[in-house]
Amino acid sequence: MEGTNTFHSIDEYIIQFPEEVQEILKTLRKVIKDAAPAAEEKISYQMPTFVLNGNLVHFAAYKKHIGFYPTPNAISAFEHALSEYKCSKGAVQFPLNKPIPYEIITKMVTFRVEENKKKAEGKLKKKK
Repeated sequence: MEGTNTFHSIDEYIIQFPEEVQEILKTLRKVIKDAAPAAEEKISYQMPTFVLNGNLVHFAAYKKHIGFYPTPNAISAFEHALSEYKCSKGAVQFPLNKPIPYEIITKMVTFRVEENKKKAEGKLKKKK
């Protein structure tokens, strides 16, 4: 993430980057929307964020990579598929000089949708 701008939309966020990075971010946004069509977009922590029954995923562009933040559970669930990427507890780095693994991202977003759905259903049961 470059600079200290305050963003109000994902479009504002994307437009600040060079064209080739913008294309990756636009594709990433579409992949997430396709995997979670009911999710809402917002900016959280100055990053593009998708929300559905709570935060779903965040992403951000950096000088040499795209940071993707799907929560620690998703990182653990896809540990094998992510083995060639730098990962931390709740984040994965996709280098800009390699193809972005959109198919893995789709699976991770679908995983997060189900995870948040179950969590939301659990909260409804507790209220009854």
